[in-house]
Amino acid sequence: MKRICVFCGSSPGAVPEYKEAAQQLGRALVDKNIGLVFGGGRVGMMGAIAQTVMQSGGEVIGIITKALAEREVAFTEITDLRVVDSMHSRKALMVELSQGFIALPGGLGTIEEFFEVLTWGQLGIHQKPCGLLNVKGYFDKLMGFIDHTAGEQFVEKEHHSMILLDDTPAGLLHQFETYEPPQIDKAKRAIHLASS
Repeated sequence: MKRICVFCGSSPGAVPEYKEAAQQLGRALVDKNIGLVFGGGRVGMMGAIAQTVMQSGGEVIGIITKALAEREVAFTEITDLRVVDSMHSRKALMVELSQGFIALPGGLGTIEEFFEVLTWGQLGIHQKPCGLLNVKGYFDKLMGFIDHTAGEQFVEKEHHSMILLDDTPAGLLHQFETYEPPQIDKAKRAIHLASS
């Protein structure tokens, strides 16, 4: 795996464990010779992971919109900073450059980015692993909701299984290394849905 995109907040969060997890993940990526693709910001969780990867001698590619860069939040001292016109272009380039996706604790933008790439995986647009680093149980309630969607038959169990979850960077990266995308017979599923 050459690069992993990490979605994370521009805030450090309420407790120091969140920032520490970002730093741990950054060091784990460098240890495995995996580059970081991220949102290009210098603040919060984004700044923490990017700075850690840079200080550890790793590759960092930041992708930020022109509007955000003009607000002086861009992390200009990284390996490669790319400025794009829109959020859509930003996310498309993140997907193009990455072989997997991890969400750290973050806000609405982090969650939206993660679910977009997860949906693209569900649709077969890519077959790359998508995981949540569950620091201090941050994503427990979110996973409870996903369990509910599966129980109500809005999410297939194969698609539910696409969400990799671990509370340590090492454990999550191991799951990435062994990930096999689900093989779903869409024709069979369509027949099942039509007969329901």
